[in-house]
Amino acid sequence: MRTLISTAFISLDGVVEAPGGEPGYRNTGWTFKDVEFLPEAYEIKEREQRESAALLLGRTSYEAFSPVWPGMTEFADYKVMPKYVVSTTLTEGDLVTDWGETTILRSLDDVAALKETEGGPIIVHGSATLNHSLSDAGLIDRYHLLVFPLLLGAGKRLFSSTDKDTQKLKLVEYEAYANGLQKNVFDVVR
Repeated sequence: MRTLISTAFISLDGVVEAPGGEPGYRNTGWTFKDVEFLPEAYEIKEREQRESAALLLGRTSYEAFSPVWPGMTEFADYKVMPKYVVSTTLTEGDLVTDWGETTILRSLDDVAALKETEGGPIIVHGSATLNHSLSDAGLIDRYHLLVFPLLLGAGKRLFSSTDKDTQKLKLVEYEAYANGLQKNVFDVVR
């Protein structure tokens, strides 16, 4: 079974919305404008590209990333790996042509079936709504979180507010950085 990893820039109060400067959000760009940049804090982002075998996105994140990421050298490894987009509305004609193989998945059952295939880890970037559904369905195996020392208040959260049984996590890697960022890697305990 393939490992499904959710990776996120997250504020201390759980917000993941618009970390890179996406328009329309009051605190947009909070990852780079409010915290000093330390390259060592982002080592995990490079490692994720090297260790992942596929990229999984929700429709909104796909539509935000696909026009930009294919041309960025910092995301070159993602260009060549298979990509999967979970959407009930996208069509093949909506997919970009310069980002390699992309498959549309129509349901969480399709994601569960993908996890049963051969291959390495599948990484989920952004995709707050998809993360809620994946977590609630028990499909996420690991979290890679870069926690920023910020309280943003409003905004999309990584974790759903569904009333469900406690989900235990095991901290398997962590580090704190001089700028206040914390790297926390958790495995989901089953």
